[in-house]
Amino acid sequence: MNNDRAPLLKPDFIQLTWIDWSIILGYVAFALIVGLYFSRRAGKNLSEFFLTGRNLPWWVVGTSMVATTFSTDTPNLVTNWIRESGVWGYWKAWGLLIGNMMTVFFFARLWRRSEVMTDVEFYELRYSGRSAAFLRGFRAVYLGFFFNVIVMAMVNLAAGKIGTVLFGWDPKIVVAVCCTIAVLYAALAGLWGVIITDLVQFVMAMAGSIVATWYVLQMPEIGGLRELFSGLEAAGKGDNLRFFPDFSQPALLIEFMLLPLFVLWWASWYPGAEPG
Repeated sequence: MNNDRAPLLKPDFIQLTWIDWSIILGYVAFALIVGLYFSRRAGKNLSEFFLTGRNLPWWVVGTSMVATTFSTDTPNLVTNWIRESGVWGYWKAWGLLIGNMMTVFFFARLWRRSEVMTDVEFYELRYSGRSAAFLRGFRAVYLGFFFNVIVMAMVNLAAGKIGTVLFGWDPKIVVAVCCTIAVLYAALAGLWGVIITDLVQFVMAMAGSIVATWYVLQMPEIGGLRELFSGLEAAGKGDNLRFFPDFSQPALLIEFMLLPLFVLWWASWYPGAEPG
């Protein structure tokens, strides 16, 4: 049997210039320097390593949380939502706003008062006896062995694809290099290193997104924002620009408003989907 199928993942890769490599290597060096700089402070005790001594300003923690959601798989997922449904498709994430707000103004304060370090430690305070032990063990196995394995598989798959396009490397090499760098700076400085590098990543991501958007809009094929909107309207895709879903459709009303409002904000667990 002759099998002429192409490999699953073998795209043409982008030819990076010396400027691109300078930015990449410069950032890697920065991450490792941050790790070395904060290593002594993070090594004082467990609170400093895992919680930065509980002394960070709210805007630093909040920015780090937002930057953390810019993982390799998330931009691809969001792009696909908007490509398939339009701008209003992102209500799949915006619908969790109530959970985020309650986390900021209610749950975070109670969590801080409990002075716990992890969520499983909180269960030992909230419950008692065998119930607490069972819940703690179950969540450790479920989240550590099943749930997070699936999440990391998705993230690493996206990283492998992106790295292959950028560098022409085998996906396994991409994942190995990225994991090595992440483990080194996280082990050196704990949450201190993660927080500071997240801040820099956020600035780079926002600046890069704005510049890339401006560049794409200036391309002759687009002709600016007004021409883009006109082209969508002419193609019969003007609804893709609508901000809110069409709540006259019961299925959309349930998916984008009722489920997030009454169920998802308290019943779901996912890193970044507060209250988590």
